[in-house]
Amino acid sequence: MRTPSSRSEIQPFHVMDVFKAAAVRSRTHGDVLSLAAGQPSTPAPAPVLRAAREALDGHLLGYTETLGILPLREAIAAYHSAESNIDVHPDEVVVTTGSSGAFTLLFLAAFDVGDTVVMARPGYPAYRNTLAALGCRVVELDCGAESRFQPTVAMLEDLPEPPKGLIIASPANPTGTIVDADELAAIARWCETNGTLLISDEIYHGISYGDVTTSSAWETSRTSSVVIGSVSKYFSMTGWRLGWMLLPSHLHRAVERLASNMTVCPPAISQVAAVAAFTEESRAELDGHVRRYAVNRRILLDGLTAAGVTDLAPADGAFYAYADIGHLTQDSRAWCERILAETGVALAPGVDFDIVHGHHTVRFSFAGTTEHVEEALTRLAPVL
Repeated sequence: MRTPSSRSEIQPFHVMDVFKAAAVRSRTHGDVLSLAAGQPSTPAPAPVLRAAREALDGHLLGYTETLGILPLREAIAAYHSAESNIDVHPDEVVVTTGSSGAFTLLFLAAFDVGDTVVMARPGYPAYRNTLAALGCRVVELDCGAESRFQPTVAMLEDLPEPPKGLIIASPANPTGTIVDADELAAIARWCETNGTLLISDEIYHGISYGDVTTSSAWETSRTSSVVIGSVSKYFSMTGWRLGWMLLPSHLHRAVERLASNMTVCPPAISQVAAVAAFTEESRAELDGHVRRYAVNRRILLDGLTAAGVTDLAPADGAFYAYADIGHLTQDSRAWCERILAETGVALAPGVDFDIVHGHHTVRFSFAGTTEHVEEALTRLAPVL
């Protein structure tokens, strides 16, 4: 019997184990409140649902163009042009099977085995694990509160040599922090000067709070950066598995070759329906969700602080609170398992996002209903 490949020996995505345990708890107790899920608790916007029903009745829903149907690429290009005040042509948009598919295709197209790619720690674990599976060398920058948990040009200057790639996420998962516009522009210029491909994960754009605003890497550099987008977060369409890239021309054909072989095309029904996600009616509905996230954010941050959990990352955007719970545990996985067993509240252990310091951190999601956030805090109060 053959053993699994060495490339498959990567770290698991631990939060998926939380989902599995929460599903078991839900079947046995029926009382689970999940603050672990990185997804909205709302369905796709009403116009998208209508479009999907119409597509089922009136479309063949067969294979599409590998890089996405033109109406969707036009809608995405117009969205970026309006949101970031940049001129995006539909031919610069590549539609993918979720942003996860975008990252995999891009990593394969841009990097060879042994290439160095830099990312922040804490950061989204699938960056690290996918790159490792593809044979790349991942260097994590230890980003703490002093840099708002984001990389800086100074950190890049301290590297022994410029890397082949750099991944920036703004707003970030798990911290919710947003890179300052001037800093992002400086990073983009540094990458362009040093031959580093900047991969700007912008899937949480549209979800920010207060006066904090998000900027796009393409506002500074289009030839040395790739922008990743998705309908999963702001657009409330996680299971529709649809993402996209704004891609420089020199990577376009390489990505197309890979995509045509690996996925043929993104899901047809998701593409047809997602065109309606960019309409004014959908945006009004989605902005209502963001207003609810803002209420939930304040309730959660106030509740955690009152309970003695005060070491929190600035939750500028997305829908996460990232907390240091070193006064409660030095084993975040075991602690989250115990909390689920004792309270029915599911949380994401920090070891997913930070393999060095994550044993004493945890991520709280406030993407659910306000009532769920309030009830979860009530249940957590005795253990916090």
